[in-house]
Amino acid sequence: MGTTSFLTRARALLRIRNQLARECLAELLSTFVLIIITLGCSAQKIAFFETKGNIVTSYVGSAVAVMVGIYTAGGISGAHMNPAFSLAMCLTGQFPWWKFPIFVVVQTFASFISAGAVYILYYDAIWHYSNGTLTVSGPRETASIFATYPADSVSVANGFVDQVIGTGVLLVGVMGLLDARNKPVPKGLEPVVVALLVLSIECSMGANCGCPLNPARDFGPRLFTYVAGWGPEVFRWVEGRG
Repeated sequence: MGTTSFLTRARALLRIRNQLARECLAELLSTFVLIIITLGCSAQKIAFFETKGNIVTSYVGSAVAVMVGIYTAGGISGAHMNPAFSLAMCLTGQFPWWKFPIFVVVQTFASFISAGAVYILYYDAIWHYSNGTLTVSGPRETASIFATYPADSVSVANGFVDQVIGTGVLLVGVMGLLDARNKPVPKGLEPVVVALLVLSIECSMGANCGCPLNPARDFGPRLFTYVAGWGPEVFRWVEGRG
């Protein structure tokens, strides 16, 4: 009885009543879950010489991560997890503009700390694989665990178009799924369908630049690699990385 009473008082004391704070924390948590799973898949693929993972596990893992992120916070913040989606919601009048920069900062920060968590989790494997040198290019590069980089022959212009088209398809698909006037997805299964949409885009448009589809997913971890020792090269367009 005493324990129950204590837990009740603790919950009341810790309850966050400010709606914006609740939404920001929810967005932080959902984005963290999304990115830590996504980057963890990349780490297993790269740092273990593709013996513990491959492109299929990376694609499936990152798609399922989207589903988990939506289930984590969809009912509180909407689980945007992506500045591009937040912007689309603003443009369609479904999200207030004043919240947009706040969500972008939260999403980017969550991506940054997710990268840090993956670095800690796979610290030994990353340093073993890289032979003690953190590089962005070359046969033992490890920067692509955290951020996306172009294939050898992809130009800046082609990379830009690649991301515009891929992100555009994602947004059109998600907005269509959320439109109540369309054929509705069975209630509760929306995150599953969005995950399948993400998986289909990765399978069809992932070859050029790795299919980030999410500015926060790319910039937050890229910023982490900059401060963690990979250096300013992470912000340069690297062609012929192999």
